[in-house]
Amino acid sequence: MLNIQAAWEALDETERYTRWTRDLLSAMQPFSTGGVYVNFLSEDEGSDRIRAAYGDRYERLVMLKQRYDPTNLFHINQNIRPDG
Repeated sequence: MLNIQAAWEALDETERYTRWTRDLLSAMQPFSTGGVYVNFLSEDEGSDRIRAAYGDRYERLVMLKQRYDPTNLFHINQNIRPDG
């Protein structure tokens, strides 16, 4: 498992460290299985990435969401939408 944690104090260094982090992630891709741990996803990674994190279980989770949370009250973080 690889979890890249990048942090810095100087706001003027944001571009530099963001680029470094993305470059490191790209460099490690050849060693990846392609899986992802859902709690490591950021909010802006999109629904395709969330779907990939759950794999074959995603459709079952959508059905459960439709049954127990059809209004999507619990929508924070890596949300499974009731409409799939």
